[in-house]
Amino acid sequence: MAISIQGELFSNTTYMDAASLQIPVSPEERGAVYTKPEVVGFILDLAGYTTDQPLHEFRILEPSFGEGDFLLPIVERLLMAYQLSSPDHSNIIEDLSTAVRGVEVHDGSIKNTRIKLIALLQTHGIAESDAHMLVDEWIIEGDFLLAELPHTFTHAVGNPPYVRQELVPDALMSEYRARYKTIYDRADLYIPFIERCLRDLEPGGALGFICADRWMKNRYGGPLRAMIADEFHLAAYIDMVDTPAFLSEVISYPAITIIRREPSGPTRIAYRPQIERDTLRELAQTIRAKKVTADSNVIEVADVTRDSEPWLLQASDKLRVLRRLEAEFPLLEEVGCKVGIGVATGADKIFIGPLEDLEVEPDRKLPLVTTKDIETGTVQWKGLGVINPFRNDGRLVDLADYPMLAAYLEKNTDLVRKRNVAKKNPKNWFRTIDRIYPELVNKPKLLIPDIKGEAHIVYEEGHFYPHHNLYFVTSKEWDLRAVQAVLLSRITKLFISTYSTQMRGGYLRFQAQYLRRIRLPKWQDVSVDLREQLVKAAVAGDIEACNLAAYDLYLISPDEGQLLNHDINRSSK
Repeated sequence: MAISIQGELFSNTTYMDAASLQIPVSPEERGAVYTKPEVVGFILDLAGYTTDQPLHEFRILEPSFGEGDFLLPIVERLLMAYQLSSPDHSNIIEDLSTAVRGVEVHDGSIKNTRIKLIALLQTHGIAESDAHMLVDEWIIEGDFLLAELPHTFTHAVGNPPYVRQELVPDALMSEYRARYKTIYDRADLYIPFIERCLRDLEPGGALGFICADRWMKNRYGGPLRAMIADEFHLAAYIDMVDTPAFLSEVISYPAITIIRREPSGPTRIAYRPQIERDTLRELAQTIRAKKVTADSNVIEVADVTRDSEPWLLQASDKLRVLRRLEAEFPLLEEVGCKVGIGVATGADKIFIGPLEDLEVEPDRKLPLVTTKDIETGTVQWKGLGVINPFRNDGRLVDLADYPMLAAYLEKNTDLVRKRNVAKKNPKNWFRTIDRIYPELVNKPKLLIPDIKGEAHIVYEEGHFYPHHNLYFVTSKEWDLRAVQAVLLSRITKLFISTYSTQMRGGYLRFQAQYLRRIRLPKWQDVSVDLREQLVKAAVAGDIEACNLAAYDLYLISPDEGQLLNHDINRSSK
């Protein structure tokens, strides 16, 4: 089972701190998301937990079993395999007591799953008393990240909870951080779940998880990726974008990973399989086969895991193009460009409003550009402004010098002081989350919304401050119009689609961490004719002209161009 908060995966759960004090997550902030049975069976097949194996000799872990989506099929397979070796069930308690461990913290889920497990055992001819004894052994009630486990495991499978750090009490989060080295930056809780399951695997053991794929590429997944690269083998990756893997819809898309405690090797990759039992069973057999044939729908890629680097899991032909560009050209920020993000205030209703209506001194407000202002591809300002509480040197202003600002903040003091940024630093209670740099207003810049299916790069002459939903690019060396042409081209889509996680409908994340991976030659190395070609294409908004100019800029060969001319999101075999 997984969890969903504000559209993301989340679970119907309660958290327990180090002192065993239960801290409930409000019903408004949680919603159970259940994995389809066909997908559960697929993951068990991929992990090698199949009925032709002596499953009673294995030890399998489900770290967050919820309503039993994984646990019930696990026990069903275990009993089917056990029947072959011991049809009379004479030593069933001794034989099966260590075969399964499921951990869960939510009382209601535990009670419901216990009832289901006991009923399942009885349908297999197991006495009620024995069924109760086995379930008592199998189920561990508590917070998986703090619970004591009796032994190591041959398998770990499931759909770990997806919980943002701000929903976890500070004391509990501190305890997690003390125990798990992979909790970094704003890592969601599924990260330490993966870490602990991997640490508890025996040599040769397999982890099979379905969870959000963003950790495989973004900043906070770096330590976990490094751990896997050093000590484990990413054996298989199945892209589940745009597949109905769950019984309800989610925004952030999952992937299935099979990670083994063994020396690293090539990774077998499949893309967006049909969610149908026989199809998934056949795909699992192909992935687990000794060799991958050229006519299969599975590819094999070497060196996917490289220290903490993002996992690049596309077809190898496009990766070769990307790797060449990375080897031959410097990073965008190494050639005089800068990537940033607009201001987050923590209370937009207070800090943002119609510029003329904000009741503060004129030098305490700045014109603000938002995603709505650039929907047409040009800036069509709707009149919003943002309050700037900072002096030019970065310190907060003295409110005694700004009576209008002081009165406005005092009128809204309750909302302003309730923000986390104000609670953490009460003396600076009226600061915005991000510092504001007024000089940015007058700089020409490219404005880029976060989530888009295609690049949406808008030139802004230097009149506005960006809102936090917009990333921006400025440049000291490159002509920004020429940069715009490159960012509108398929070259940029190659970089973004490779490094970004995807959202519903194939939308990409044009975030700073991905934009900074784009490569550019030095401006001094670009010919005058090509400079003019790039600028002209951008000003005209001619995307195909942007592509052709960018191909010349990067010396794209005809074969490479043919690859890039196909839909960059489409996976090839």
